[in-house]
Amino acid sequence: MQRSFIAKNPSVLIFLTCLALFTLLVTVLSEGFGIGTISTSFIKTLGKTLCLCLIAVAMDLIWGFAGILSLGHFAFFGLGGYMIGMWLMYERTRLIVVESLSQADIPPTSSEVVDAIGNQIFGVVGSNEFPLIWAFSDSLFLQLVLVVLVPGLLALVFGWLAFRSRVTGVYLSILTQAMTLALALYLFQNDSGLRGNNGLSGLQNLPAVTASQDAVSLWFFWASALALGLGYLLAAWIVSGKFGSVIRGVRDNEARVRFLGYSVETYKLVIFTLTACIAAIAGALYYPQAGIINPAEVAPIASIYLAVWVAIGGRGRLYGAVIGAAFVSLLSTWFTGGQAPDISLGFYTVKWVDWWLVLLGLSFVAVTLFAPKGMGGLVDLWSQHKNPNRHGADLGPDDGALREQEASQ
Repeated sequence: MQRSFIAKNPSVLIFLTCLALFTLLVTVLSEGFGIGTISTSFIKTLGKTLCLCLIAVAMDLIWGFAGILSLGHFAFFGLGGYMIGMWLMYERTRLIVVESLSQADIPPTSSEVVDAIGNQIFGVVGSNEFPLIWAFSDSLFLQLVLVVLVPGLLALVFGWLAFRSRVTGVYLSILTQAMTLALALYLFQNDSGLRGNNGLSGLQNLPAVTASQDAVSLWFFWASALALGLGYLLAAWIVSGKFGSVIRGVRDNEARVRFLGYSVETYKLVIFTLTACIAAIAGALYYPQAGIINPAEVAPIASIYLAVWVAIGGRGRLYGAVIGAAFVSLLSTWFTGGQAPDISLGFYTVKWVDWWLVLLGLSFVAVTLFAPKGMGGLVDLWSQHKNPNRHGADLGPDDGALREQEASQ
């Protein structure tokens, strides 16, 4: 009798149950719908953390399971944020402009409204005209499509060029980092069409929504939890099947997998593009909670942090990626938010705001050297994984193969 997917992967059910209970607990304790123990600002922090956990799952798929160390996945994360941010900023500005012009003696024409919107959005970079990339910014549906389409196409083109040339290892990592740097430098330009260094702001204000920020922050928290649950389920389903076996084979011995007749480049391209889309969805949920996005968010250092999170959590374990991202994100908020007390050494005062990145770097080195399984390895110890008890069953092509004495070894 063939077992179901959940029966073969009990950790998925455990994770989804824990996520659901966590979401329920936060909702009950929130200011929006609960007893007010957890502040709205911390609800936003938790929602953003869930989005970072989702991109960490994508990073674990591409690095932990496929063996491709991408240092550019935060570029897709940022592009997803820019795509949804364009609609949020356009629609919010449109409502303000329409309300302002409605008080004029002569009703404004549609072109005057568009010019006024353009002046409000792009006046900071000395322009009032909408660039071509804003062509669909007035449509929420089309911008949601672009959230996945734009990063997906970029990943598809980049991956096709890189993988067909059989670029691997550190050279591929450098290429992904170069792609991210090129994108960041382009976005910093005022004529990029995305307001240069100013970025897109005011994204936390949902157009035509009169609900309080308490409620809106909780809505995004729910959406982030749902996206993480679905993303984790999709990732677990991928790695548990034939596709997952092939990409693990590519990670461990690419030449042998190619010798067996598999199109290695196709598998790499599929997983690279898929994880880029997952990262973009995470970004589209993250930045409305952050309220602003600028080119610094796409800088290569962010993708390096992402790799550190996954390494600390334990790559090759989906739950490890979630643990690492959540742990480092919340700890970073605590240290850099001024909540961690300074340590006086007499001759010097350790201020964690300045020393947090040093601590993070040392943690990465320590995990790499002494705990390669990361924090996820603690889960392995707790669950006490053992070899299956086969009781001397026939496990080979011949009668008596691997009987009791062999199976016990």
